[in-house]
Formats: sequence, C-alpha cells, structure tokens
Amino acid sequence: MNSYEPAAHEFASVARQPGLLTLTRPSQSYWQDAWLRLKKNKRALASLYLIIALLLMTLLGPWLWHQDPTLQDLDVISQPPSFGDTALVVADPGLWAGVTADTATLVPADPDGKLVLTATARIQTVGAATTQYVRVSWDSVPGAAFYLVYRNDHAPESGEDLGLPLGQTLAAAELSFEDRLQLREQDYWYTVIASDEIREATSFTTERIHVQRAITATQARERLLPAPLGATVALQSHPFGTDSLGRDLFARIIEGARVSLFIGIVAPFLFVLLGTIYGGISGYFGGTVDAVMMRVTDFLIALPFLLFMILFRIGFGIGPGESGIFPMLLALVLLRWEDPARLVRGQVLQIREEAFVQAARLLGAQPLYLIFRHMIPNTIGPLLVNLTFSIPMAIFTEAFLSFIGMGVAPPTPSWGSMSNDGLKSMLSSPHELLFPAIFISLTVLAFNLLGDGLRDALDSRMRSRE
Repeated sequence: MNSYEPAAHEFASVARQPGLLTLTRPSQSYWQDAWLRLKKNKRALASLYLIIALLLMTLLGPWLWHQDPTLQDLDVISQPPSFGDTALVVADPGLWAGVTADTATLVPADPDGKLVLTATARIQTVGAATTQYVRVSWDSVPGAAFYLVYRNDHAPESGEDLGLPLGQTLAAAELSFEDRLQLREQDYWYTVIASDEIREATSFTTERIHVQRAITATQARERLLPAPLGATVALQSHPFGTDSLGRDLFARIIEGARVSLFIGIVAPFLFVLLGTIYGGISGYFGGTVDAVMMRVTDFLIALPFLLFMILFRIGFGIGPGESGIFPMLLALVLLRWEDPARLVRGQVLQIREEAFVQAARLLGAQPLYLIFRHMIPNTIGPLLVNLTFSIPMAIFTEAFLSFIGMGVAPPTPSWGSMSNDGLKSMLSSPHELLFPAIFISLTVLAFNLLGDGLRDALDSRMRSRE
C-alpha cells in the first residue's frame, strides 16, 4: 500500500483573519475579576476607603490624639469647636474679702417721708475679668439696704430683661460681688439694683465687661504648661468641641468608635459564622434533619430581640446606669444568626448536587469534609455580602440600645450613648449631638454601599453582561 507524504508547502501557516482567535480578556481568577469590578464602582470603593480610615482612627487615634476622653475641664463646658485657643495664667482663686464701705450712707426722708433710691453711679471690675472669676464693685446708693446683681449675655432692653440673677449682698456696706458661675470667654452685661428691703430702684446701671479665658497656676502645672502669673499659654484644641462635662468630644468619638465598631464587627462575624455552620449542616443532610433545624430557625426569628436583651441584662445582674456590652453581644449572636443560616442552606442545597461534590463523595469523602471543604467555601461570596450588611445593622442596634439607656452607659463612651447625652443640650450645644450622629450615619452608609458593591462584584452573572 502506497503511503502518502504531504509536501512541505502544505504545512504553511494559514493567514489569520483580523481579530480571529484573539483573547478579549486576560485570564483572571474569580476574586481578581471581582476586585476589578469592585474598583469600577466608585461609591463602593470610596466606602471601603472610609471604613479603612475609621478603623485606622480607632486603632491609632489614641496614640495620635493625646487628649484624655475622661478628663473634665469645667472651664470649657459645652464649648463649640475651637482651634489654637490661648489662656491667661492667673492665681488660684481664694476667699475674697470684697469691697465694703465703712458706714452705710443714708439720706434723710423726703417731704413725703420716703427714701429715694437711684441707680448706682458706676460699676467697675476689680482685677482682671477672667473665666475663673469676675469681681465687680460699685458705688454706694443712699438709702439702700442691699444690692441685687444680674448678668446677661446681651445688653438689657428693659428692667424685665436683666438676665440671670446671680445673688444679692447681705448688707448696704457690701459693695462688691464675685461671679464664678459658668463663665465663658465673651462679653457679659452686669447690672446692680439697689433695694431698701421693701422696693427696688426704678432705674439701674449696666456695665459691659469682656471676660478673658484663663487657667489657674495649678491647672497650668497639671497640664504641663508651666508659666508665670500673667503669662499667656496655648491650650489644647478641641476640633469637635467639648461636652456638658468639659470632656473633649474628638477623644470621646475615637474611644466610642472602639466600642461601637467592636460590637458592630465582632457580633456579625460570630453570628454569621454560627449561621454558616448551622445552615451548611442543614442543607447537606436535608430531609428530616433539614426540616427540624429550619423549624428551630423559624422559632428564633419570631423571638423579640428587645425582650431578650432585657432578660439577658437581668440574668447577668446589670442594673440601671451600668454598661451591658456582653449581654448585647450575646443577644446579637444568639438571635441574629438565622438569616445567614437560611442563606447558606439554600446555597448548599444547590451545590450538593454538583458533579465535583458527587465525585468527592464517591472517593470516600466524609460529610463534614464535604461541608467545610467543598460547599461552604463556595458560599463565601454571598456570605461576605451578608456580613457587610449585618455590620451596619449591629452598629445601629448598639447605637439604639445605648441611646435608650440599655447598652453602653456613661462614663464609657459609645456613639449611641454620646448621642443620648447630646440630645439633652441639642438646642444650646448642637455639636454634642451632631458629631456622634454624623459618625453613626457615615459608618452605616459606608457599609451599606460597600455591601451593595460587593453584591454586584461577586455576582458571576454580572460578568457575562459586561
């Protein structure tokens, strides 16, 4: 039989048409492709960077911002955001003898037999007017038995608009008053009215006094700002202001992030892990085992979370005004794992019929090996999305419970408890509520946007549409 030998020209390469057999996409793994699609989602990527910044602030904030979140400075109560403030160093306030007259000046009765009360001739400060104290004195008024002292933050328009009554002197000879009541660096209008124990003067004298920020020599030494009396020192800035006890809000935001993010990340991680194991076992075995396990899940879904939170607090002996971080964490783990369990069960019911699972079973793989080696790893994508949506839910739950007084209690800061404290002074000091509320909102929004982006990035069907 004759054999055929092809000629050399028959092996010539065939000219390829343009675009024929050309790779349109480089070879990529599932996670590499998901990351590339996630980077195209600008909102999800920005949310990821924001979450990383919050975590870095939580971890590195105490080393970069050296303010003590528990330090109370009564000189800066409810102070708005401030930068680069200075203060005058003054002597420690002691007992002040005041200004007195040797004898009370009286005038004879007028023809109608009544004393004539007039306004004080002038009001003047004694020494420097500072946030530590303001000492004022005035001239004696003939016929006065004592004097009433008022303070206002604006010029009085009438006798009904004199402001806060600070007190009164005990005798006509006392012609001074020392004010130490929550002074701030601003202008005040002081008014003194004479009285003869029956009636008050119909006219009054008001003096505008500017109060300067000051700290005592003892406070300067405690803050490591040694300076002589009369010197000006630079004070610590408060970029977010201070709360009603004079504590730095930025330092408390950082400290509160540790509590809020700890509960918001640890609790979802634990209950997603528990739900993954439970749902994987239920979905693999199916049948009666699956039916019984799912009925347990349905029962737990119907349980009221707030009621069990109260029961856990009572069971752990946590009374009113005490922090219940562990009961809150336990309640979240025990009552929030049902959703990831149902999610994993549905995924495993599909995966267990795949060819690679059947091949592993024929090779003698045990059920636990199949569940944890082949099935659960193939549910990581949906689980990761579920986790990112569970974190803002846990953060909001912690904020809500702390807001109503059942979570983290003062003095331990959390964003929820800080919002609760800020609500009490919302009208006069809105920054105390504004900043913790902003951080709660930004964190919840960032995790929701990231979860939405991960859902699209990890969906294999999205790849075929691009």
